[in-house]
Formats: sequence, C-alpha cells, structure tokens
Amino acid sequence: QLQLAESGGGLVQPGGSLRLSCTASGGTLENYAVGWFRQAPGKEREGVSCISISDDFIDYEDSVKGRFTISRDNAKNTVYLQMNSLKPEDTAVYYCAAGNPYSAVVYGYGVDYWGKGTLVTVSS
Repeated sequence: QLQLAESGGGLVQPGGSLRLSCTASGGTLENYAVGWFRQAPGKEREGVSCISISDDFIDYEDSVKGRFTISRDNAKNTVYLQMNSLKPEDTAVYYCAAGNPYSAVVYGYGVDYWGKGTLVTVSS
C-alpha cells in the first residue's frame, strides 16, 4: 500500500519561494503519474501540476505556469513542486496524488493514493 507524505509548506511572503515534497513509502512512486492539487478555504480542489511516469508529459494550471516547476527524483521516491513568485492567491492546502493513467490523474481522476496535505500560506 503506497503512502504519500507532503512536506515543505509554511508561511511565506508574497514573491517568496517554497519547495513542496511528496515522498512515498510502501511502494515505488516511479510507477505512477503524480499530481499536485490544492484547495483554498471555501473553494473546490483544483489541479496545479502533474507529471507522467517517464516525465514525458507535464502540465500546469494556467495561473502557475512560469512560476511552479514539478519534478521527480526516483532515487528518493519523491516528487517535488518548486513554487516561485508566490502570490496570496496561492494560499491553500496542497495535496499530492498518485495513480494512472496520466490523462486521468491530471484531472484528479484515476487517483489511487492521496497524501494528507501541507498548508501553504502566502501573506505579508
């Protein structure tokens, strides 16, 4: 049973950066497409970014393009989300999710495993 644990959230000022990590245990993350999702207070969950098994497909939600970068380190069984130029509207709980196929996970479907989330707060 794959278990996902997010880390790296916290309080950051507008314009700052954070790197979120999604580390898997109990299985191999490289066998799955992995997505990052977020849910802000009072809003529905939305997809942020997704990476395919072999890294040949990567997608970003329009509002984070050019600011966020998703990557994976199979040796560490971890997927990262580098977030730069953070804005107050990026404030949310960020979740990682693993599943297949990529074409479903990118929309939040086909997910077999979810992490518990990490809170990102962007505020001065």
